[in-house]
Order: sequence, then C-alpha cells, then structure tokens
Amino acid sequence: MTVLTLVPLRTSADFADWFRPGAEYVLRVAEGMGLETEGLPDVVEEAEAAMRARRAGTDVSESVARVVSSALLADAAFGPPFLEWTPVWYELALTGPTHYADWRLRRIAARYAETLDHVSVPRFSRPRDVLVEGRPATAFVSGFADRFAFASALLHVEWFAPVAREWGLSLPSDLVERTRRETVELYVGRRSVADLSPDARRFQRLLFTDETWVREVDDRYELDSLLFDAWERVLRRERERFASK
Repeated sequence: MTVLTLVPLRTSADFADWFRPGAEYVLRVAEGMGLETEGLPDVVEEAEAAMRARRAGTDVSESVARVVSSALLADAAFGPPFLEWTPVWYELALTGPTHYADWRLRRIAARYAETLDHVSVPRFSRPRDVLVEGRPATAFVSGFADRFAFASALLHVEWFAPVAREWGLSLPSDLVERTRRETVELYVGRRSVADLSPDARRFQRLLFTDETWVREVDDRYELDSLLFDAWERVLRRERERFASK
C-alpha cells in the first residue's frame, strides 16, 4: 500500500483520522509550552465525533467548526510552499498529489467554516521570502534530509501559531518571531542548537513531535508508506537534536 490509498478520501468521516493526530499535536505542543488548554480536549473529542457522523454547518458548535476548519485549512495551505524548500526532483514528484490533497482538505474545511465570520489561514514562507546575505536560505542547505528538516522547522512554527490563535491559545508575544529568526540562523549555520533561546529550543523540540502525526496517519490509513517512513526519520532526528544537551 502507498499514499495512493488517500486518493479516495472524500467525506468528513474519511478525514477524521487525519484530523485527530493533528489535533493531538496542537494539544501536545500547547501543554508542553505551558499554555492553558482547559476545555479543548473535549472540543477535539466532539469534533472528531462530528466528522465521523458527517455533521457540519449548523449541526456543530462554533468551537467545533473553528477547530476543524482552522486545522484543515492550515494543512491545505502547507503543502505547496513546503515543496519549494525541497530538491527539485522531490518537488516535481509530489506536486500533483499535494495539490490534490490540498483541494480535498479545503472542501472538507469549507463545510465547517461556512458558519464562521472568518478563519485565519497561515501564510507560509517560501525560499524567496527568507534571504540570508541576499540569497534564498536554501542556498546554505543541501541534500534532501537537511532541506526537508529546514522546511519543517520553519513552516511548522508558521502552521502552529495561527492554528493556536484560532483555538484560543495564547502564545508569548515574541516567541514565534524569535523562534523563526533563530531557526533560520541555526539551519544556515549561523547559530548552534545550544545557542538557541531556551524557550525557542523547547518550542522546536515539541513542534518536531510531528513525527508522531506522520506515524499515526500512516498507521490509521494502513499506508505502509516508504515516503512517510522517510519523513518520520528526519523529524525524529531533528526532535532528538533539539532535545540533546
């Protein structure tokens, strides 16, 4: 089995097993950073149940609609910018499947967003947006694993921050921008892990638990995907690097 198993997914029930690991990821990072999550685990349970029952629109609470739509819209926006950070051969191979998955995610998210006035969608950085000495930051990183790690480190910060706000979580005012700046400096060789601000380092260690999201999606959909295995290995490597003393 491969990621082609995901192609037939069409209904909210089909995507419940996609949503749940992502929701648990948000809670895990938030709790690890000491953010107040009271009530959110119950909303996540309610949201998963609604998705499995194919309930949306006026059939769900505003909190459920916001949790589901914000997470899925962020996932849908993530793929194309991420691919631009990777080697060309990888970007070309994954562009078609990525755009298809994004389209499916947006269609499901729209059913939950239709009763809301507004849902924030992240704007993810592309290499042309991150310049170091006048050159795109990717010029300082070579090889699939290192470029994949760099993209993950930067873009999962940009994924988490707006999703967290939509979920009512309050991050320290300067944490996101400082983590983003220090992360770029780390991956282009201007800073070591030991030189990161303690809270930025902890934030990244928690964010790199997205290896768990990869493993759970692979297991839940019975993909047995070599691609997901490769993603998980890179993410685990980086999580362990940020956890090292």
